[in-house]
Amino acid sequence: MKNIIITGANGNLGSAVTQKFLNKGYGVIATVINEAAKSDLPAHDKLHVHAVNLTNEAETEKFISSVIAEHGQVHGALMLVGGYAAGHIADTASADIEKQIALNFSTAYHVTRPLLQHMESNNEGRLVFIGSRPAIKSQEGKKMVAYALAKSLLFKLAEFINDEAKDKNVTATVVIPSTIDTAPNRQSMPDADPANWVKAEQLAEILEFVCSEKGSVLRETVLKVYNNA
Repeated sequence: MKNIIITGANGNLGSAVTQKFLNKGYGVIATVINEAAKSDLPAHDKLHVHAVNLTNEAETEKFISSVIAEHGQVHGALMLVGGYAAGHIADTASADIEKQIALNFSTAYHVTRPLLQHMESNNEGRLVFIGSRPAIKSQEGKKMVAYALAKSLLFKLAEFINDEAKDKNVTATVVIPSTIDTAPNRQSMPDADPANWVKAEQLAEILEFVCSEKGSVLRETVLKVYNNA
């Protein structure tokens, strides 16, 4: 059985991803923001839920160490924690950028750093980041500067990992969704057609493929999951 860490497991995307990996027989080590949020996920014999503040590097390292001690090997990690903020350059202070980096980049980096060493020593591992189209398209990114800048760091981190871990069967993949079909997005964009968006279940299928044996040949992968949005 493969063990997968899923951060932000109780979110709109995280819930669908967690269920998909459980259905496929993975052991899932899920993180949520606090103890109360643990109840958001239904009980399952292959699901282990932990409350972790992933913006805290020391707390995250302690969590990763305990997971390795308990489960022996972590085969993959899906970094789903993140958050959005709008604003052009004129509206964006450096403090706004720091907040977005902490939420969208640091939460992923704090998990990735100790896991990369573990995966390299086992000669196996899949690290998956959720990118953002505004991070690679300036026309969209200029309207959400702090968010786009924070997300852009994930692409460079994936490049560094793929170069460092080459020939060690450890890969970093960036999956870029367009708008995800969620209740909050429908409420905030009532005039849009959600049929053009990407469903959380569709993203979950892709993320599981990346971590599966079928996806084992993928290298230096950036997947643009836009549908018609």
